[in-house]
Amino acid sequence: MANVRVAIIGSTGYGGVELVRLLSQHPYLQLSALYSSSLAGQSFIAEYPHLQETLPDDVHTLEQIDVQQLCKKADVVFISAPAGVSAKIAPLLLAEGVRVIDLAGDFRLKQADVYAQWYHHEPPASSLLTQAVYGLSEVYASAISNATLVANPGCYPTAATLGLVPALVAQAIDPATIIIDAKSGVSGAGRALQQHVHFSEINENVKAYKVNTHQHIPEIEQVLSEQHGATVTVTFTTHLMPMTRGLMCTTVASVKETQWCDVDRWIAQYKQYYTDHPFVRIRPAGTWPATKEVYGSNYCDIGFSVDPRTNRVTIISVIDNLVKGAAGQAIQNANVMYGFPAHTGLLGISLYP
Repeated sequence: MANVRVAIIGSTGYGGVELVRLLSQHPYLQLSALYSSSLAGQSFIAEYPHLQETLPDDVHTLEQIDVQQLCKKADVVFISAPAGVSAKIAPLLLAEGVRVIDLAGDFRLKQADVYAQWYHHEPPASSLLTQAVYGLSEVYASAISNATLVANPGCYPTAATLGLVPALVAQAIDPATIIIDAKSGVSGAGRALQQHVHFSEINENVKAYKVNTHQHIPEIEQVLSEQHGATVTVTFTTHLMPMTRGLMCTTVASVKETQWCDVDRWIAQYKQYYTDHPFVRIRPAGTWPATKEVYGSNYCDIGFSVDPRTNRVTIISVIDNLVKGAAGQAIQNANVMYGFPAHTGLLGISLYP
């Protein structure tokens, strides 16, 4: 198979550096350029010395973004920049025939007014929102395979929707009763200095934040509504945990029929739905996943408990927010776009402990 040239915009953030790490293991995606608006002209290795043996000889210096020059170096560009940046850069790349995978949130929401409401930025052109394919490959692989612009899902929506879509498809739960309790490590806040992620602020502490206002709420509801065939709304609460990586969604919903009070039925339904998707692993009855068990990997592990007393199911889904929740999923999408097996370059085992 021919190599695909890859450039990264926003390469010095946590998502960008994770892309560099994972791409070093990929047989067909070849890193060709690294871009940084804040550190252009400086050495990438000076920022991340642990990757000094992984970079091609001609990809050590961080470059200033020049779209014309970039298009000569890359077949696909990963954009790992703050919200609002991709909306400006992606159209220029697409016009030159370069494919784009956006790790920010600029193209995830299909309605411009919804984007403006939740992200507080000027929305991208409606034509781009229509063109963009949502990059949850376990659900949208067919559309991703033909896409030129992929909106990589957010970390919370990845864990939440992978945990809920098979239940909605099977009509096993009442969609009006979905409550998602979500917890993430501090790397999800990015590398920029912020008071709430200082060691003395987060160590030995758990914080709820953006309660009922998190920008991932409409993204979750959009996917669930599409899969359910009718509007779905959720109660979604996020918490910051004193750990570097990891994300857990504990979701509770009422089951529709008593037959769904059997945990083995849940396990069978999810194993069938994810049969052809190697990165979703379903736990046996009586066991539930922990964030440490997917640390550094592209896996999403899911477990269940059903309470006949309340007729509610608890679905626990965990991911590494920087891998399956960002860089790993982006590479998985590139694999689908270019016809490589989805797992190519991504079958690393979790780090434990």
